[in-house]
Amino acid sequence: MPELPEVETVCRGLAGVLEGRRFAHVNVRRKDLRIPFPKGLAATLTGRRVEKIYRRAKYVMMLLDNTQVLITHLGMSGRMQIVKDDGPLGPHDHVVLTTDDGTEIRFNDPRRFGLMTLADEAGLNTHKLFRHLGPDAMGDAFTPEALSAALKGRKTSIKVALLDQRIVVGVGNIYASESLNHAGISPKRKAGTISGKRAEALVPAIKQVLAEAIAAGGSSLRDHVQPSGELGYFQKAWRVYGREGESCPCGANSAPVKRIVQGGRSTFFCARCQT
Repeated sequence: MPELPEVETVCRGLAGVLEGRRFAHVNVRRKDLRIPFPKGLAATLTGRRVEKIYRRAKYVMMLLDNTQVLITHLGMSGRMQIVKDDGPLGPHDHVVLTTDDGTEIRFNDPRRFGLMTLADEAGLNTHKLFRHLGPDAMGDAFTPEALSAALKGRKTSIKVALLDQRIVVGVGNIYASESLNHAGISPKRKAGTISGKRAEALVPAIKQVLAEAIAAGGSSLRDHVQPSGELGYFQKAWRVYGREGESCPCGANSAPVKRIVQGGRSTFFCARCQT
């Protein structure tokens, strides 16, 4: 599933071709994905101008000139593809947004776990998709003090806790492993013990890892490429994720990277430098 850096990369790629443009034609090619499309979505969007594109949590947000927001979640396999050659549509191109300069944005989702819906901008804070979310991992509200308070008394592992979007938004499985390695914290450590110096190490590590991943265009796995079709390259900088049995970059006499399963997800870590 695309994580925060991948979604941020998608937003930045779309902004360059959509902001200031109007939707000249909208083709909604099925009734639903994870949830039904809003009734009359194509008619509602046609003629609207895109004022701004930004990320909220792991959602792509398109602010329109009528103060509505087109909200898109990529799910497990969704992609927003920029197409300028008017090529044939594929079976998984479920929504096609054509701008007034002829550019197509195709929402392609083979597994159909994504969604696209509309909401009023003024009601986003209480919207059912967002009202339960914690602070954004890249935002100013995500501080060591905020993380410590959110984790206080929690007996689950810190790795599993970081995947809980009520605690912090945007730290998915890959970047949780990478951030914990950067901070020198064991993924098996109880979440409630992350306070003081540990929280002061972990929060900057999360922000640094995510910022570097965004700069690299995200991590390209099976289901993520940038809207332009380019790959992301952050996977080349992974320290531990997907590197079971390899040496940790922690220095001389480093231990091999281990893989365990936590909460049904793979975790990679170094038992020597992460305590």
